[in-house]
Amino acid sequence: LLLVSGGWNPVAHLFSQAGGTLRYDEDLAALVPGVSRQKVRVAGAARGVFTLEGCLIDGAGERGPVPPGPGGTPYWLVPADDLGGHFVDLQRDVTAADVLRATGAGLRSVEHVKRYTTAGTAHDQGKTSGLLTSAVVAHALGVPVGEVGITSYRAPYTPVSFAALAGRDRGSLHDPVRVTALHEWHAEHGALFENVGQWRRPWYYPRAGESMEAAVLRECRAAREGVAAMDASTLGKIDVIGPDAGEFLDRLYTNLMSSLAVGSIRYGVMCRADGMVFDDGTVIRLAAGHFLVTTTTGNAAAVLDWMEEWLQTEWPSLRVHLTSVTEQWATVALVGPRSREVLASLAPELAVSAADFPFMTWREAEVAGIPARVCRISFSGELAYEINVTSWDGLRLWTAIMSDGRVTPYGTETMHVLRAEKGYPIVGQDTDGTVTPQDLGMSWVVSKKKPDFVGKRSHARADTSRPDRKQLVGLLPDDHGFLLPEGAHLVASAELPEPPVPMLGHVTSSYRSAALGRTFALALLKGGQSRHGERLYAPVGDAMVPVTVTSHVLYDPEGARRDG
Repeated sequence: LLLVSGGWNPVAHLFSQAGGTLRYDEDLAALVPGVSRQKVRVAGAARGVFTLEGCLIDGAGERGPVPPGPGGTPYWLVPADDLGGHFVDLQRDVTAADVLRATGAGLRSVEHVKRYTTAGTAHDQGKTSGLLTSAVVAHALGVPVGEVGITSYRAPYTPVSFAALAGRDRGSLHDPVRVTALHEWHAEHGALFENVGQWRRPWYYPRAGESMEAAVLRECRAAREGVAAMDASTLGKIDVIGPDAGEFLDRLYTNLMSSLAVGSIRYGVMCRADGMVFDDGTVIRLAAGHFLVTTTTGNAAAVLDWMEEWLQTEWPSLRVHLTSVTEQWATVALVGPRSREVLASLAPELAVSAADFPFMTWREAEVAGIPARVCRISFSGELAYEINVTSWDGLRLWTAIMSDGRVTPYGTETMHVLRAEKGYPIVGQDTDGTVTPQDLGMSWVVSKKKPDFVGKRSHARADTSRPDRKQLVGLLPDDHGFLLPEGAHLVASAELPEPPVPMLGHVTSSYRSAALGRTFALALLKGGQSRHGERLYAPVGDAMVPVTVTSHVLYDPEGARRDG
């Protein structure tokens, strides 16, 4: 038989959380609210008014009897030779013997005793043991209970299950799943999906009996030879609005944005303070004080947080407001040499010739009868358009494009092949936090006119201009059909020396190309920009795979196909 009683105590936890102190009421033998540093009023049982079997017990007025111990006082401790079975905290298995051991060791503060014994640290936070612990400490020290006081209460007062604390972080709910406005169509048409950030993006669209390799090659051919479309809605989109919006973007991007004309678009790179690439995307000028910034899918939240940090902590005088509008816009990339024909049929009022609608500009138009913002942007190197409509109209736009009959849908795997053929890096795949724009062969994106931008000073360090830095290059395996594994290391010799083996770099992207008729890869290679034409080796299993270093731009290096 286990008997434990702590008497009747007000539920004063919320009062304590408000900064209130408790006092010991000798008549009630309970701790009741005392003084609070906040404006708090306590009523009812919380201030010591109890109703028990018809007997009113009120610390401020009429009261019933308190069960007496010897001499008419509360009976907190039953004398015994062995107090090791006299439990004070049922959840922590703390006994009176444990408490007396603590006071015997010289502890006087009930807070110290709590930490010595762990009494009151279980998930009821002293709900059943708080006063008992204080009373036993008072008995051991020979002082009134009120002088000892009580340990600090911490929420929650009512125990919370671990399942409730875990909440949605279980199974498929562990991370939020985000889908675009076009997701239903993709699923109905057999798309296989991959996770990009929190987004479910179409990976590729296999036809009956078609392997992934065959499907991706087919989609690539459609984009290079005809016309194809991709759901690009997941790209991060941030509205930058205010009189100082241009100045703000100038400070964050390596190139100049304030000089961008309304109606024009500019590619930009952001660096961290150490000069390393943080993110890239496009900046679209919609009005004098209104820019739309696009980011990589996985970095959208991080970029917004980065921008807000600089705006709020370093440059609060700038008159700029930032708003994430990623979910507000559905974006369809229309790609390929015949994309202009398809757009012209969907938007008959839009002048789509190269002269009327040049690269890196945008136009407002009705596309398939839907108000749209059409941008001449290409992440494939082909003639391409990015059509933006409200998310509500996204599915209608996509359905209209697909009903043309000439358009092939393509997914993220094909997107990666197309961009890699053109040497367009993916931040986080072809970069690893140690790569500058110059390492990527993009010195042109670093302005020499601007007095400053985040990371500019770091670009002047000797370390960032070392000739042996890892730089982006292309790799062509001798065996045109061999697909290098991503992450494979690169060495100088076909015979590995004794460890440690000097590693020259590693493969960042590797694909099979329909346009090139072979496999190829991108890599970060020490001094790579001066190694074009060199023969290196990639250890793959027990084999040493010979590769030739080349430019990272393997397809249409002149960029002639971009304008159709």
